[in-house]
Amino acid sequence: MKTIRVKTPAKINLTLEVLNKRNDGFHNIKSIMQAINLYDYLNVSAEDAVENEIKLTGTSDSIPYNEKNLVWKAAEKYFAKTGLKNKKITVHIEKNIPVEAGLAGGSTNAAGMFFALNEIFDTHLSESEMNELCASLGSDLNFCLTGGTALCTGRGEHIEPLPAPELDVSLIKPLGFGISAKEAYTKFSHLEDKSVPGNTDKMAALLKSGKFDKTLLYNSLEAAVINDFPELLKIKSEITGSMMSGSGPAFFTLEKAAKISESQNFLVINGLHTVTDGVKVC
Repeated sequence: MKTIRVKTPAKINLTLEVLNKRNDGFHNIKSIMQAINLYDYLNVSAEDAVENEIKLTGTSDSIPYNEKNLVWKAAEKYFAKTGLKNKKITVHIEKNIPVEAGLAGGSTNAAGMFFALNEIFDTHLSESEMNELCASLGSDLNFCLTGGTALCTGRGEHIEPLPAPELDVSLIKPLGFGISAKEAYTKFSHLEDKSVPGNTDKMAALLKSGKFDKTLLYNSLEAAVINDFPELLKIKSEITGSMMSGSGPAFFTLEKAAKISESQNFLVINGLHTVTDGVKVC
């Protein structure tokens, strides 16, 4: 039996500008994604079997441990791509990244699955082949695989690495609900004003020159969902400089610690910071 343990980082969107809708139903975006030191862990083992088999377990009651899980789908795609047969894959997911929060928890786990299987087996897919697999399963996987800081375009699958800023990060997520990307983008489609300020290009240029300006933080989807959820309005009003990440409902602030009234209704994770890597063996 071969085993490996990998850690998969959460991401925040320093900027997220939603552009035009594509023919495939997705939207083109322009975003600066940033990995942070909040990790899920995948404990993966592989052994010979009569036929291909996948078994998932984990610490969270909020995710499925069957074919609906992106980790399961990643394993199936890896089998199909490589032609591997008669293998049993067992995965235990230690979940720390909040679910349906805009932090790429599912995507980073799936990227971790591709990475782990590529390490365990002798197939050793190339970087381009790994990126093709990631793009086939979701929009954030390519970034999660490489991590750090990157300008992400297309659906998010085209990655241009950027110099990483050293930033403190705190997360604030309302308890009791999540927002799917589909829901957020549907609400975005109903906005009258879909214009973007061009903050992504401005921030990318600053990062390349070794600078950072937190006034450029921006998220097109925030305006689409915030008025439907009093909890989000509360975060925005009480925590100066807070910004929603991805499709939400998690917000981040570039401070060491965040405080909010009625804190029993929110998950607050303080003391985080930006990191320069992505999925890796631990």
